[in-house]
Amino acid sequence: MLDKIKDFFGHGKDHIITVILKGLFWLAPIAAITIIILWVYEKFNSLTGYLFTLIGFEPDNYPILWTFIGVGLIAFFAYILGIFVETGMINFIQKLYSKVPGYSTIKELVNIFNTSKSGEKKVLVVLIRGFSKEDYNVGLMYSTKESVIKDHYTVVLSMTPIPNGGYMFEVHKDKIRVIKEATFDSNLQYLLSMGVKSLAEIVKIDPKPIEEFETLEQYLKQFEENKEEKFDIVK
Repeated sequence: MLDKIKDFFGHGKDHIITVILKGLFWLAPIAAITIIILWVYEKFNSLTGYLFTLIGFEPDNYPILWTFIGVGLIAFFAYILGIFVETGMINFIQKLYSKVPGYSTIKELVNIFNTSKSGEKKVLVVLIRGFSKEDYNVGLMYSTKESVIKDHYTVVLSMTPIPNGGYMFEVHKDKIRVIKEATFDSNLQYLLSMGVKSLAEIVKIDPKPIEEFETLEQYLKQFEENKEEKFDIVK
């Protein structure tokens, strides 16, 4: 056990920063839900407290009973929301919120940091042409949807050591090479190291010629073929 702990902390400060960021992203939805629950409880507490006072029931005289009543009301409210989700009525509410400026952007940003995504939602680590014919830049593709320009796709080149800043480029599919071994997490570790650790070292592969990396077109074709095979197996 001690050897495992030493090995975990032996990766250096970049690894520790990456783990801290993972922890924060994992904590974010829990913290948000906790804040929402406390806010809902406070509102229910104020509203129902006022109503019960009108009928002669003093909540302050029965704090334990009042707590159970508050929790029960929140559970009932959550159950009603669950019915909305189960019946698909929640989609109507989401459509209303989608008209609020910034809602879609916030929703997408939350999805970006969900590193367990796979398939069409997977964040791709890619290579694109750099400042000369022999140079390449490491970038990210948060979506494989085609750009406004035909056969072009959006690639983000992140800045270091601030990974949430950078530049967006519309790149032709034939000029995009996919690093299949790399993930969003490994690219984040690469950025935070500021080049001290090579990406090959982080993803544990040997350096290889650019031609050995699949083009985006090849990657998407293979992905579609694999998806069709899985569909046939299910059938």
